Amino acid sequence: MSSRRTLLTGLAVAALTTFSGVAAMAQDALKIGSYPANPPWEFKNEAGDFEGFEVDIINEIAARLGTTTEIDGLDFRALFVATASGRVDAVISSLTITDERLEAQSFTQPYFSGALGVGTKKDAGISSIEDLKGKRIGSIATSFPENWLKEREDELGYKAYSSYDTTANMLTDLRSGRIDAAVNDIVSLRYAFAQPQMNMLEVAAEIPTGDKFAIMLPKDSAHLQGFNDAISAMKEDGTMATLYEKWLGVAPAADSVTVTPLPIPTSAD
Repeated sequence: MSSRRTLLTGLAVAALTTFSGVAAMAQDALKIGSYPANPPWEFKNEAGDFEGFEVDIINEIAARLGTTTEIDGLDFRALFVATASGRVDAVISSLTITDERLEAQSFTQPYFSGALGVGTKKDAGISSIEDLKGKRIGSIATSFPENWLKEREDELGYKAYSSYDTTANMLTDLRSGRIDAAVNDIVSLRYAFAQPQMNMLEVAAEIPTGDKFAIMLPKDSAHLQGFNDAISAMKEDGTMATLYEKWLGVAPAADSVTVTPLPIPTSAD
């Protein structure tokens, strides 16, 4: 074989190897962090697999981008460390877009606008946020509800506040009477209280906040635009509305963020 043919063959092999490497990279599974006990948003089923509204969303995004997902369960506070360090490509966990978070993280457009709920024992005598005065309350550490409560400590006048690493521990303390009220995403509370073992608990009050849930990524992630475009497409073709109704039991409002394509947020407004 001539030296020229040898050179051309070598270049062809190198090109093929490079192309194969790029194709393999394109197919790499997205590494997703998630708080594993947050139904109906995300939770592990009896087989140990993740399910939930946001699980379906992230899996659909991955499919539209030509890849798959690998979802790891993390403590809620660890989600922020995981994105900041680049350990994960994205995080799902009913995360609210806030100006403070946008300083260190990036978010896709929102797909849900929520409210907080006040969970109590039935007949606890609490029916509004004003009734939290003098009460022992709790929420999840570093969450939007916790920040909301702490910012209004003087206004609400609650007696004591407990911060929890898990929803399960918070609701255990609520059931046992260690706290008088648990404040969390209202959808999560209603879902939890529908379970037979929680039938002594209820959502006693709703707190409209307008907080918006989205997928969180490392700051200025290369995946951000692709994720956002996929969410817009899901809103436009009805996929997002279908998933919303599947997990939340009702159709989204026609003018809601669930069905309205939006740009990548630069502020919480």
